[in-house]
Amino acid sequence: MHYNFDEVIPREGTGSVKHDLKKALFHSESVIPMWVADMDFKTPDFVIGAIQKRLEHEILGYTHIKPSFYESIVNWNKRRHNWIIKPEWICFSPGVVPALNMLVMAFSSPGDSIIIQPPVYFPFFTAVKNHGRNLIMNPLAYRNGEYEMDFADLEAKIDNNTRMLILCSPHNPTGNVWSSEILLKLAEICLKNNILIVSDEIHADLVYRGYRHVPTASLSDELAANTITCMAPSKTFNIAGLSTSYLVIPNELYRKRYEKVLDEVHVGEGNIFGFVAAEAAYNHGDNWLNQAMEYLEDNRNFLIDFIEKHIPAIRVIIPQATYLVWLDCSGLGLEPDALKKFMIHEAGLGLNDGPQFGPGGEGFQRINIACPRQVLQEALKKLKGSVDKYFTK
Repeated sequence: MHYNFDEVIPREGTGSVKHDLKKALFHSESVIPMWVADMDFKTPDFVIGAIQKRLEHEILGYTHIKPSFYESIVNWNKRRHNWIIKPEWICFSPGVVPALNMLVMAFSSPGDSIIIQPPVYFPFFTAVKNHGRNLIMNPLAYRNGEYEMDFADLEAKIDNNTRMLILCSPHNPTGNVWSSEILLKLAEICLKNNILIVSDEIHADLVYRGYRHVPTASLSDELAANTITCMAPSKTFNIAGLSTSYLVIPNELYRKRYEKVLDEVHVGEGNIFGFVAAEAAYNHGDNWLNQAMEYLEDNRNFLIDFIEKHIPAIRVIIPQATYLVWLDCSGLGLEPDALKKFMIHEAGLGLNDGPQFGPGGEGFQRINIACPRQVLQEALKKLKGSVDKYFTK
């Protein structure tokens, strides 16, 4: 089946965070919203169909997770990532961000140190700080338009109170796909210092041609025992509103510690439609995802070409994965607050402001390209017109 990703689907009035909160977040109803990480594509027909079929049974009472849900996850990861996992390793979470918070509570104590690698997805910061843990930042090194891990800085910042490193793989917002060599070097440092790796791999399925996502825990048995992997079908199949994700925890003792917190906060039951949707997505989603990635890659390449030709003051950090693109706007010469205002009020774009992502985010903006091509074209034309007007003499 051929899927139409060019269709523009109005989302206003549906409770869409991206579209219905424009006024509240950007103080403007006229911005093109290209920020929060969901797609403006239809949720796949086989997912909608599975939900509709479940609705034929008119009782929506308490439910439990069926074995087929776990089987779909096992089979998907084997097919897509060559990762062999066991059903009993899988634990539920209503989302990756709630999972990060529960893992911080389960595997550290107030005053302990937890490492993150900014610029990075901003809920990482609050998952650490909101629970009284000490936030240690190991910034990625930005050189010649590319990002690398700074291992010397990492080792210098580890102390006896360091309990956890939260890894973003693939990385948001830079789009990096970490190689096996990089992950093994990171793992060696963590194992040597008895630091648990919590690996957020929610974007694992959204990798462009020429790159391959490597699940951190797949690299060795020793590493699997020291890694907790957070995954979900939500970004992949545009079902974030169904609040269904999962953790892969091979270490039985670690599973019990996580599940204890999950039980204590009473968020482990999930919802009927999230389980139905996830299972349908993983069982039937290969063709849809392959087509979606082709379309996203064309969007990515269109954006790169357009900006290189028409807005050379902005530098695109070419993503190897995700539908989020990190734009280096430092060439415009604006202070962070002025850059934010320019994008909103002059260019008419609702993007993610770089400083949200922590140190190294100044002068950057993040744009979501999971939209019909004509929307992306319109946004880039508006950006070009505003840059030409205010920065071209």
